Amino acid sequence: MTAAPGPAMFGTESSLSMFLNTLTPKFYVALTGTSSLISGLILIFEWWYFRKYGTSFIEQVSVSHLRPLLGGVDSSSPSNSNASNGEADSSRQSVSECKVWRNPLNLFRGAEYNRYTWVTGREPLTYYDMNLSAQDHQTFFTCDSDHLRPADAIMQKAWRERNPQARISAAHEALELEDCATAYILLAEEEATTIMEAERLFKQALKAGEGCYRRSQQLQHHGTQYEAQHRRDTNVLVYIKRRLAMCSRKLGRTREAVKMMRDLMKEFPLLSMFNIHENLLESLLELQNYADVQAVLAKYDDISLPKSATICYTAALLKARAVSDKFSPEAASRRGLSTAEMNAVEAIHRAVEFNPHVPKYLLEMKSLILPPEHILKRGDSEAIAYAFFHLQHWKRVEGALNLLHCTWEGTFRMIPYPLEKGHLFYPYPICTETADRELLPMFHEVSVYPKKELPFFILFTAGLCSFTAMLALLTHQFPELMGVFAKAFLSTLFAPLNFIMEKVESILPSSLWHQLTRI
Repeated sequence: MTAAPGPAMFGTESSLSMFLNTLTPKFYVALTGTSSLISGLILIFEWWYFRKYGTSFIEQVSVSHLRPLLGGVDSSSPSNSNASNGEADSSRQSVSECKVWRNPLNLFRGAEYNRYTWVTGREPLTYYDMNLSAQDHQTFFTCDSDHLRPADAIMQKAWRERNPQARISAAHEALELEDCATAYILLAEEEATTIMEAERLFKQALKAGEGCYRRSQQLQHHGTQYEAQHRRDTNVLVYIKRRLAMCSRKLGRTREAVKMMRDLMKEFPLLSMFNIHENLLESLLELQNYADVQAVLAKYDDISLPKSATICYTAALLKARAVSDKFSPEAASRRGLSTAEMNAVEAIHRAVEFNPHVPKYLLEMKSLILPPEHILKRGDSEAIAYAFFHLQHWKRVEGALNLLHCTWEGTFRMIPYPLEKGHLFYPYPICTETADRELLPMFHEVSVYPKKELPFFILFTAGLCSFTAMLALLTHQFPELMGVFAKAFLSTLFAPLNFIMEKVESILPSSLWHQLTRI
Protein backbone atom coordinates (compact mmCIF):
# COMPACT_ATOMS: atom_id res chain seq x y z
CA MET A 1 0.00 0.00 0.00
CA THR A 2 1.44 3.37 -1.01
CA ALA A 3 1.85 5.93 1.70
CA ALA A 4 0.03 9.19 1.26
CA PRO A 5 2.18 12.22 0.55
CA GLY A 6 3.17 14.07 3.66
CA PRO A 7 2.31 17.66 4.45
CA ALA A 8 5.94 18.72 3.76
CA MET A 9 5.65 17.58 0.18
CA PHE A 10 2.43 19.49 -0.41
CA GLY A 11 3.98 22.54 1.26
CA THR A 12 7.05 22.43 -1.04
CA GLU A 13 4.96 22.13 -4.19
CA SER A 14 2.57 24.88 -3.16
CA SER A 15 5.36 27.28 -2.17
CA LEU A 16 7.17 26.63 -5.46
CA SER A 17 3.97 27.21 -7.42
CA MET A 18 3.26 30.41 -5.53
CA PHE A 19 6.83 31.63 -6.13
CA LEU A 20 6.62 31.00 -9.88
CA ASN A 21 3.23 32.69 -10.12
CA THR A 22 4.48 35.81 -8.35
CA LEU A 23 7.39 36.32 -10.80
CA THR A 24 6.59 39.07 -13.30
CA PRO A 25 8.01 39.54 -16.82
CA LYS A 26 10.04 42.48 -15.53
CA PHE A 27 11.88 40.09 -13.23
CA TYR A 28 12.85 37.86 -16.17
CA VAL A 29 13.98 40.88 -18.22
CA ALA A 30 16.11 42.11 -15.31
CA LEU A 31 17.56 38.64 -14.69
CA THR A 32 18.54 37.94 -18.30
CA GLY A 33 19.73 41.51 -18.89
CA THR A 34 21.99 41.41 -15.82
CA SER A 35 23.37 38.01 -16.85
CA SER A 36 24.08 39.33 -20.34
CA LEU A 37 25.83 42.42 -18.96
CA ILE A 38 28.05 40.42 -16.59
CA SER A 39 29.00 37.85 -19.23
CA GLY A 40 29.68 40.68 -21.70
CA LEU A 41 32.07 42.38 -19.25
CA ILE A 42 33.84 39.06 -18.66
CA LEU A 43 34.10 38.57 -22.44
CA ILE A 44 35.62 42.02 -22.97
CA PHE A 45 38.17 41.47 -20.21
CA GLU A 46 39.06 37.96 -21.47
CA TRP A 47 39.52 39.25 -25.03
CA TRP A 48 41.73 42.15 -23.87
CA TYR A 49 43.83 39.81 -21.71
CA PHE A 50 44.19 37.34 -24.57
CA ARG A 51 45.28 40.06 -27.04
CA LYS A 52 47.82 41.45 -24.57
CA TYR A 53 49.26 38.28 -23.04
CA GLY A 54 48.24 35.52 -25.46
CA THR A 55 46.39 33.40 -22.91
CA SER A 56 43.06 33.20 -21.12
CA PHE A 57 42.92 34.83 -17.68
CA ILE A 58 40.45 32.25 -16.35
CA GLU A 59 42.57 29.36 -17.62
CA GLN A 60 45.72 30.89 -16.17
CA VAL A 61 44.11 31.39 -12.76
CA SER A 62 42.67 27.87 -12.75
CA VAL A 63 46.01 26.30 -13.71
CA SER A 64 48.17 28.45 -11.43
CA HIS A 65 45.97 28.67 -8.30
CA LEU A 66 43.03 26.27 -8.37
CA ARG A 67 44.85 23.12 -9.48
CA PRO A 68 47.27 23.13 -6.48
CA LEU A 69 44.32 23.68 -4.12
CA LEU A 70 42.50 20.72 -5.66
CA GLY A 71 45.52 18.46 -5.22
CA GLY A 72 46.74 18.54 -8.80
CA VAL A 73 50.37 19.11 -7.76
CA ASP A 74 52.19 17.43 -4.93
CA SER A 75 55.05 19.64 -3.90
CA SER A 76 56.75 16.92 -1.86
CA SER A 77 56.93 14.31 -4.60
CA PRO A 78 60.22 13.69 -6.40
CA SER A 79 58.46 13.78 -9.76
CA ASN A 80 57.44 17.37 -9.08
CA SER A 81 61.07 18.21 -8.34
CA ASN A 82 62.09 16.74 -11.66
CA ALA A 83 59.28 18.62 -13.40
CA SER A 84 60.34 21.90 -11.84
CA ASN A 85 63.92 21.27 -12.94
CA GLY A 86 62.64 20.56 -16.44
CA GLU A 87 60.63 23.78 -16.43
CA ALA A 88 63.70 25.69 -15.30
CA ASP A 89 65.76 24.15 -18.09
CA SER A 90 63.07 24.97 -20.65
CA SER A 91 62.86 28.55 -19.40
CA ARG A 92 66.63 28.92 -19.67
CA GLN A 93 66.45 27.49 -23.18
CA SER A 94 63.65 29.92 -23.99
CA VAL A 95 65.75 32.88 -22.84
CA SER A 96 68.74 31.73 -24.89
CA GLU A 97 66.57 31.13 -27.95
CA CYS A 98 65.09 34.62 -27.67
CA LYS A 99 68.40 36.45 -27.68
CA VAL A 100 68.02 39.86 -29.28
CA TRP A 101 70.58 40.81 -31.96
CA ARG A 102 71.73 44.14 -33.32
CA ASN A 103 70.10 44.76 -36.69
CA PRO A 104 72.97 44.67 -39.24
CA LEU A 105 71.09 47.08 -41.54
CA ASN A 106 69.74 49.44 -38.87
CA LEU A 107 68.82 52.90 -40.05
CA PHE A 108 70.20 56.27 -38.90
CA ARG A 109 68.23 57.90 -36.11
CA GLY A 110 68.61 61.50 -37.21
CA ALA A 111 68.48 61.07 -40.97
CA GLU A 112 65.83 58.33 -41.16
CA TYR A 113 63.97 57.45 -37.95
CA ASN A 114 63.51 61.09 -36.89
CA ARG A 115 62.39 62.13 -40.36
CA TYR A 116 59.66 59.49 -40.14
CA THR A 117 58.58 60.95 -36.79
CA TRP A 118 58.49 64.48 -38.20
CA VAL A 119 56.27 63.40 -41.10
CA THR A 120 53.88 60.97 -39.36
CA GLY A 121 54.04 61.99 -35.70
CA ARG A 122 54.69 58.34 -34.77
CA GLU A 123 57.67 56.97 -32.88
CA PRO A 124 59.18 54.09 -34.90
CA LEU A 125 61.43 52.92 -32.06
CA THR A 126 60.32 51.55 -28.70
CA TYR A 127 61.92 52.45 -25.39
CA TYR A 128 63.12 48.85 -25.00
CA ASP A 129 64.84 48.95 -28.40
CA MET A 130 66.57 52.27 -27.69
CA ASN A 131 67.63 51.05 -24.26
CA LEU A 132 69.30 48.03 -25.87
CA SER A 133 71.13 50.40 -28.24
CA ALA A 134 72.34 52.45 -25.28
CA GLN A 135 73.72 49.27 -23.71
CA ASP A 136 75.45 48.37 -26.99
CA HIS A 137 77.08 51.80 -27.19
CA GLN A 138 78.35 51.53 -23.63
CA THR A 139 79.75 48.06 -24.36
CA PHE A 140 81.48 48.90 -27.64
CA PHE A 141 82.46 52.56 -27.21
CA THR A 142 83.61 52.79 -23.57
CA CYS A 143 86.26 51.17 -21.37
CA ASP A 144 87.61 51.47 -17.85
CA SER A 145 90.38 53.89 -18.85
CA ASP A 146 88.02 56.54 -20.22
CA HIS A 147 88.53 58.70 -17.16
CA LEU A 148 92.14 59.30 -18.28
CA ARG A 149 90.95 61.28 -21.33
CA PRO A 150 88.50 64.13 -20.58
CA ALA A 151 86.60 63.80 -23.88
CA ASP A 152 86.09 60.06 -23.41
CA ALA A 153 84.92 60.67 -19.83
CA ILE A 154 82.25 63.06 -21.15
CA MET A 155 81.18 60.57 -23.81
CA GLN A 156 80.94 57.78 -21.23
CA LYS A 157 78.26 59.84 -19.48
CA ALA A 158 76.66 60.83 -22.79
CA TRP A 159 75.98 57.22 -23.81
CA ARG A 160 74.09 56.74 -20.54
CA GLU A 161 71.98 59.88 -21.04
CA ARG A 162 68.32 59.24 -21.96
CA ASN A 163 67.56 62.68 -23.35
CA PRO A 164 68.71 62.94 -27.02
CA GLN A 165 69.42 66.67 -26.77
CA ALA A 166 71.57 66.09 -23.68
CA ARG A 167 73.54 63.44 -25.57
CA ILE A 168 74.12 65.78 -28.52
CA SER A 169 75.19 68.63 -26.21
CA ALA A 170 77.65 66.32 -24.46
CA ALA A 171 79.13 65.29 -27.81
CA HIS A 172 79.70 68.93 -28.78
CA GLU A 173 81.28 69.54 -25.37
CA ALA A 174 83.67 66.61 -25.92
CA LEU A 175 84.66 67.95 -29.36
CA GLU A 176 85.57 71.30 -27.82
CA LEU A 177 88.28 69.50 -25.84
CA GLU A 178 89.71 67.31 -28.66
CA ASP A 179 88.83 65.36 -31.79
CA CYS A 180 86.80 62.50 -30.28
CA ALA A 181 85.73 59.68 -32.61
CA THR A 182 82.78 58.56 -30.48
CA ALA A 183 81.49 62.15 -30.29
CA TYR A 184 81.45 62.32 -34.10
CA ILE A 185 79.64 58.95 -34.15
CA LEU A 186 76.89 60.22 -31.86
CA LEU A 187 76.40 63.38 -33.92
CA ALA A 188 76.35 61.41 -37.19
CA GLU A 189 73.78 59.00 -35.81
CA GLU A 190 71.46 61.41 -34.01
CA GLU A 191 72.01 65.05 -35.07
CA ALA A 192 72.64 64.68 -38.82
CA THR A 193 69.38 65.08 -40.74
CA THR A 194 70.66 63.74 -44.08
CA ILE A 195 72.83 60.79 -45.12
CA MET A 196 75.35 63.15 -46.72
CA GLU A 197 75.76 65.06 -43.47
CA ALA A 198 76.11 61.79 -41.56
CA GLU A 199 78.79 60.63 -44.02
CA ARG A 200 80.74 63.86 -43.51
CA LEU A 201 80.73 63.37 -39.74
CA PHE A 202 81.72 59.71 -40.05
CA LYS A 203 84.71 60.70 -42.19
CA GLN A 204 85.83 63.04 -39.40
CA ALA A 205 85.26 60.21 -36.94
CA LEU A 206 87.37 57.90 -39.12
CA LYS A 207 90.29 60.31 -39.06
CA ALA A 208 90.16 60.58 -35.25
CA GLY A 209 89.47 56.86 -34.77
CA GLU A 210 92.40 55.70 -36.91
CA GLY A 211 94.79 57.83 -34.84
CA CYS A 212 93.52 56.34 -31.55
CA TYR A 213 93.63 52.83 -33.04
CA ARG A 214 97.28 53.15 -34.11
CA ARG A 215 98.35 54.50 -30.72
CA SER A 216 96.52 51.81 -28.73
CA GLN A 217 97.78 49.08 -31.08
CA GLN A 218 101.36 49.86 -30.10
CA LEU A 219 100.55 49.75 -26.37
CA GLN A 220 98.07 46.83 -26.25
CA HIS A 221 100.60 44.36 -24.78
CA HIS A 222 101.63 46.64 -21.91
CA GLY A 223 98.81 45.57 -19.62
CA THR A 224 95.14 44.71 -19.34
CA GLN A 225 94.17 48.38 -19.26
CA TYR A 226 95.84 49.06 -22.62
CA GLU A 227 94.40 45.84 -24.03
CA ALA A 228 90.85 46.94 -23.11
CA GLN A 229 91.52 50.36 -24.64
CA HIS A 230 92.72 48.77 -27.89
CA ARG A 231 89.63 46.54 -27.99
CA ARG A 232 87.44 49.62 -27.61
CA ASP A 233 89.33 51.51 -30.33
CA THR A 234 88.99 48.48 -32.64
CA ASN A 235 85.21 48.40 -32.11
CA VAL A 236 84.98 52.12 -32.80
CA LEU A 237 87.02 51.84 -36.03
CA VAL A 238 84.99 48.87 -37.33
CA TYR A 239 81.72 50.63 -36.55
CA ILE A 240 82.81 53.81 -38.37
CA LYS A 241 83.98 51.98 -41.50
CA ARG A 242 80.85 49.91 -41.62
CA ARG A 243 78.55 52.94 -41.31
CA LEU A 244 80.58 54.74 -44.01
CA ALA A 245 80.00 51.75 -46.29
CA MET A 246 76.28 51.91 -45.51
CA CYS A 247 76.26 55.64 -46.33
CA SER A 248 77.83 54.86 -49.71
CA ARG A 249 75.20 52.20 -50.31
CA LYS A 250 72.35 54.58 -49.44
CA LEU A 251 73.82 57.32 -51.66
CA GLY A 252 73.93 55.01 -54.68
CA ARG A 253 77.68 54.27 -54.66
CA THR A 254 77.09 50.54 -54.30
CA ARG A 255 80.37 49.30 -55.82
CA GLU A 256 82.30 51.54 -53.46
CA ALA A 257 80.26 50.17 -50.56
CA VAL A 258 81.01 46.57 -51.59
CA LYS A 259 84.75 47.31 -51.73
CA MET A 260 84.70 48.94 -48.29
CA MET A 261 82.83 45.95 -46.80
CA ARG A 262 85.20 43.42 -48.36
CA ASP A 263 88.25 45.35 -47.09
CA LEU A 264 86.70 45.57 -43.62
CA MET A 265 86.02 41.82 -43.50
CA LYS A 266 89.61 41.09 -44.57
CA GLU A 267 91.11 43.53 -42.06
CA PHE A 268 89.03 42.25 -39.12
CA PRO A 269 88.03 38.64 -39.95
CA LEU A 270 87.32 37.70 -36.32
CA LEU A 271 84.64 40.34 -35.73
CA SER A 272 81.82 38.21 -37.12
CA MET A 273 79.47 39.46 -34.36
CA PHE A 274 78.82 42.57 -36.47
CA ASN A 275 77.39 40.38 -39.29
CA ILE A 276 78.96 42.57 -41.96
CA HIS A 277 78.40 39.78 -44.49
CA GLU A 278 74.66 40.56 -44.39
CA ASN A 279 75.39 44.13 -45.50
CA LEU A 280 77.61 42.71 -48.24
CA LEU A 281 74.91 40.30 -49.44
CA GLU A 282 72.36 43.08 -49.77
CA SER A 283 74.76 45.29 -51.73
CA LEU A 284 75.75 42.44 -54.07
CA LEU A 285 72.09 41.70 -54.73
CA GLU A 286 71.59 45.34 -55.64
CA LEU A 287 74.40 44.96 -58.19
CA GLN A 288 72.78 41.69 -59.37
CA ASN A 289 76.15 40.05 -58.88
CA TYR A 290 74.66 36.63 -58.11
CA ALA A 291 77.93 34.71 -58.51
CA ASP A 292 79.53 36.70 -55.68
CA VAL A 293 76.35 36.31 -53.61
CA GLN A 294 76.66 32.54 -54.00
CA ALA A 295 80.32 32.72 -52.96
CA VAL A 296 79.43 34.61 -49.76
CA LEU A 297 76.65 32.11 -49.01
CA ALA A 298 79.04 29.20 -49.49
CA LYS A 299 81.15 30.62 -46.67
CA TYR A 300 78.43 31.69 -44.23
CA ASP A 301 75.55 29.26 -44.92
CA ASP A 302 77.35 26.57 -42.96
CA ILE A 303 75.86 24.12 -40.48
CA SER A 304 78.26 25.29 -37.77
CA LEU A 305 77.36 28.99 -38.13
CA PRO A 306 74.20 30.70 -36.83
CA LYS A 307 71.50 31.21 -39.43
CA SER A 308 69.44 34.29 -40.21
CA ALA A 309 66.55 35.21 -42.47
CA THR A 310 69.02 36.95 -44.81
CA ILE A 311 71.06 33.76 -45.24
CA CYS A 312 68.09 31.39 -45.67
CA TYR A 313 65.95 33.58 -47.94
CA THR A 314 68.89 34.71 -50.10
CA ALA A 315 69.76 31.05 -50.68
CA ALA A 316 66.11 30.42 -51.62
CA LEU A 317 66.12 33.42 -53.97
CA LEU A 318 69.18 32.16 -55.85
CA LYS A 319 67.65 28.71 -56.34
CA ALA A 320 64.29 30.20 -57.32
CA ARG A 321 66.03 32.43 -59.85
CA ALA A 322 67.12 29.37 -61.84
CA VAL A 323 63.53 28.19 -62.46
CA SER A 324 61.08 30.97 -61.54
CA ASP A 325 60.86 32.65 -64.97
CA LYS A 326 59.41 29.47 -66.54
CA PHE A 327 57.57 28.08 -63.52
CA SER A 328 53.86 27.39 -63.88
CA PRO A 329 51.82 25.68 -61.14
CA GLU A 330 49.47 24.12 -63.72
CA ALA A 331 52.35 22.64 -65.73
CA ALA A 332 54.11 21.47 -62.56
CA SER A 333 50.95 19.68 -61.37
CA ARG A 334 50.68 17.85 -64.72
CA ARG A 335 54.29 16.76 -65.24
CA GLY A 336 55.64 17.00 -61.70
CA LEU A 337 58.55 19.08 -60.43
CA SER A 338 61.94 18.93 -62.10
CA THR A 339 65.11 18.53 -60.02
CA ALA A 340 65.89 22.26 -60.14
CA GLU A 341 62.31 23.16 -59.21
CA MET A 342 62.37 20.66 -56.34
CA ASN A 343 65.61 22.24 -55.05
CA ALA A 344 64.02 25.69 -55.23
CA VAL A 345 60.90 24.54 -53.39
CA GLU A 346 62.97 22.83 -50.70
CA ALA A 347 65.04 26.00 -50.25
CA ILE A 348 61.83 28.03 -49.84
CA HIS A 349 60.48 25.51 -47.31
CA ARG A 350 63.76 25.72 -45.39
CA ALA A 351 63.60 29.52 -45.31
CA VAL A 352 59.95 29.56 -44.26
CA GLU A 353 60.61 27.08 -41.47
CA PHE A 354 63.39 29.31 -40.15
CA ASN A 355 61.23 32.44 -40.24
CA PRO A 356 57.56 31.93 -41.19
CA HIS A 357 56.73 35.65 -40.94
CA VAL A 358 58.74 36.78 -43.98
CA PRO A 359 56.49 35.58 -46.89
CA LYS A 360 53.54 37.80 -45.91
CA TYR A 361 55.78 40.88 -46.15
CA LEU A 362 57.43 39.78 -49.41
CA LEU A 363 54.02 39.00 -50.94
CA GLU A 364 52.71 42.33 -49.58
CA MET A 365 49.95 40.61 -47.63
CA LYS A 366 51.06 42.63 -44.60
CA SER A 367 52.22 46.25 -44.52
CA LEU A 368 55.85 47.05 -43.76
CA ILE A 369 57.12 49.49 -41.14
CA LEU A 370 60.60 50.85 -40.46
CA PRO A 371 62.79 48.04 -39.07
CA PRO A 372 63.86 48.29 -35.43
CA GLU A 373 67.47 48.72 -34.27
CA HIS A 374 67.40 45.21 -32.78
CA ILE A 375 65.84 42.03 -34.12
CA LEU A 376 64.82 38.67 -32.78
CA LYS A 377 65.93 35.83 -35.03
CA ARG A 378 62.98 33.81 -36.37
CA GLY A 379 60.64 36.56 -35.14
CA ASP A 380 58.47 39.23 -36.73
CA SER A 381 61.12 41.91 -36.14
CA GLU A 382 63.67 40.00 -38.22
CA ALA A 383 61.07 39.45 -40.96
CA ILE A 384 60.40 43.21 -41.14
CA ALA A 385 64.11 44.02 -41.26
CA TYR A 386 64.72 41.48 -44.03
CA ALA A 387 61.72 42.39 -46.20
CA PHE A 388 62.34 46.13 -45.82
CA PHE A 389 65.67 45.86 -47.65
CA HIS A 390 65.24 42.70 -49.77
CA LEU A 391 61.72 43.01 -51.20
CA GLN A 392 63.13 44.92 -54.18
CA HIS A 393 65.58 42.09 -54.92
CA TRP A 394 62.77 39.50 -55.00
CA LYS A 395 60.73 41.73 -57.32
CA ARG A 396 63.70 42.07 -59.65
CA VAL A 397 63.90 38.28 -60.23
CA GLU A 398 61.11 37.42 -62.64
CA GLY A 399 58.64 34.89 -61.23
CA ALA A 400 60.38 34.56 -57.83
CA LEU A 401 57.45 35.96 -55.85
CA ASN A 402 55.02 33.80 -57.86
CA LEU A 403 57.00 30.68 -56.95
CA LEU A 404 57.08 31.79 -53.30
CA HIS A 405 53.32 32.42 -53.37
CA CYS A 406 52.61 28.92 -54.74
CA THR A 407 54.87 26.97 -52.39
CA TRP A 408 55.48 28.70 -49.04
CA GLU A 409 52.41 27.38 -47.22
CA GLY A 410 53.44 23.79 -47.95
CA THR A 411 56.09 24.19 -45.23
CA PHE A 412 53.48 23.97 -42.49
CA ARG A 413 52.35 20.50 -43.62
CA MET A 414 55.82 19.20 -42.82
CA ILE A 415 55.82 20.68 -39.32
CA PRO A 416 52.27 20.29 -37.94
CA TYR A 417 53.49 20.88 -34.37
CA PRO A 418 56.22 23.53 -34.77
CA LEU A 419 56.54 24.26 -31.05
CA GLU A 420 57.29 20.60 -30.29
CA LYS A 421 59.33 19.37 -33.24
CA GLY A 422 61.03 21.03 -36.20
CA HIS A 423 62.03 19.61 -39.56
CA LEU A 424 65.35 21.23 -40.51
CA PHE A 425 65.75 23.51 -37.49
CA TYR A 426 65.03 23.36 -33.79
CA PRO A 427 61.38 23.70 -32.72
CA TYR A 428 60.06 27.20 -33.15
CA PRO A 429 60.70 29.22 -29.94
CA ILE A 430 57.58 30.08 -27.96
CA CYS A 431 58.89 33.44 -26.73
CA THR A 432 59.05 35.34 -30.03
CA GLU A 433 55.68 37.05 -29.66
CA THR A 434 56.53 38.57 -26.27
CA ALA A 435 59.97 39.78 -27.39
CA ASP A 436 58.64 41.20 -30.68
CA ARG A 437 55.96 43.16 -28.84
CA GLU A 438 58.76 44.85 -26.88
CA LEU A 439 60.82 45.59 -30.00
CA LEU A 440 58.09 46.75 -32.38
CA PRO A 441 55.94 49.90 -32.01
CA MET A 442 52.37 49.76 -30.71
CA PHE A 443 50.78 50.74 -34.03
CA HIS A 444 52.14 47.58 -35.70
CA GLU A 445 50.14 44.36 -35.46
CA VAL A 446 52.69 41.73 -34.46
CA SER A 447 52.68 38.58 -36.59
CA VAL A 448 52.16 35.47 -34.44
CA TYR A 449 53.21 31.92 -35.34
CA PRO A 450 51.72 29.42 -34.89
CA LYS A 451 48.35 31.18 -34.93
CA LYS A 452 46.73 30.80 -31.53
CA GLU A 453 43.19 29.49 -31.30
CA LEU A 454 40.71 31.36 -29.13
CA PRO A 455 40.61 29.89 -25.61
CA PHE A 456 37.51 27.93 -24.56
CA PHE A 457 36.44 30.50 -21.97
CA ILE A 458 36.31 33.32 -24.54
CA LEU A 459 34.04 31.22 -26.76
CA PHE A 460 31.97 30.17 -23.74
CA THR A 461 31.46 33.71 -22.43
CA ALA A 462 30.67 34.94 -25.95
CA GLY A 463 27.98 32.27 -26.31
CA LEU A 464 26.61 32.95 -22.83
CA CYS A 465 26.48 36.71 -23.46
CA SER A 466 24.70 36.25 -26.79
CA PHE A 467 22.20 33.73 -25.37
CA THR A 468 21.25 35.81 -22.33
CA ALA A 469 21.00 38.99 -24.43
CA MET A 470 18.63 37.18 -26.79
CA LEU A 471 16.53 35.99 -23.85
CA ALA A 472 16.35 39.52 -22.45
CA LEU A 473 15.20 40.89 -25.81
CA LEU A 474 12.56 38.19 -26.28
CA THR A 475 11.27 38.64 -22.73
CA HIS A 476 10.96 42.38 -23.27
CA GLN A 477 9.09 41.93 -26.56
CA PHE A 478 6.89 38.95 -25.58
CA PRO A 479 6.52 39.05 -21.77
CA GLU A 480 3.45 36.74 -21.42
CA LEU A 481 4.76 34.08 -23.79
CA MET A 482 8.27 34.08 -22.26
CA GLY A 483 6.71 33.94 -18.78
CA VAL A 484 4.89 30.74 -19.76
CA PHE A 485 8.11 29.31 -21.17
CA ALA A 486 10.04 30.26 -18.03
CA LYS A 487 7.49 28.60 -15.73
CA ALA A 488 7.46 25.50 -17.93
CA PHE A 489 11.28 25.40 -17.91
CA LEU A 490 11.50 25.74 -14.12
CA SER A 491 8.79 23.10 -13.64
CA THR A 492 10.69 20.74 -15.92
CA LEU A 493 13.93 21.56 -14.09
CA PHE A 494 12.39 20.68 -10.70
CA ALA A 495 10.51 17.62 -12.01
CA PRO A 496 13.37 15.13 -11.25
CA LEU A 497 13.56 16.49 -7.70
CA ASN A 498 9.80 16.08 -7.23
CA PHE A 499 10.01 12.54 -8.61
CA ILE A 500 12.78 11.61 -6.16
CA MET A 501 10.85 13.10 -3.26
CA GLU A 502 7.77 11.07 -4.17
CA LYS A 503 9.80 7.86 -4.33
CA VAL A 504 11.38 8.59 -0.96
CA GLU A 505 7.96 9.20 0.60
CA SER A 506 6.58 6.00 -0.91
CA ILE A 507 9.43 3.95 0.58
CA LEU A 508 9.69 5.52 4.04
CA PRO A 509 6.85 5.17 6.56
CA SER A 510 4.75 8.27 6.93
CA SER A 511 5.52 8.51 10.66
CA LEU A 512 9.28 8.39 10.08
CA TRP A 513 8.98 10.93 7.26
CA HIS A 514 6.97 13.18 9.57
CA GLN A 515 9.70 12.95 12.26
CA LEU A 516 12.44 13.74 9.70
CA THR A 517 10.61 16.81 8.42
CA ARG A 518 10.19 18.01 11.99
CA ILE A 519 13.92 17.66 12.54
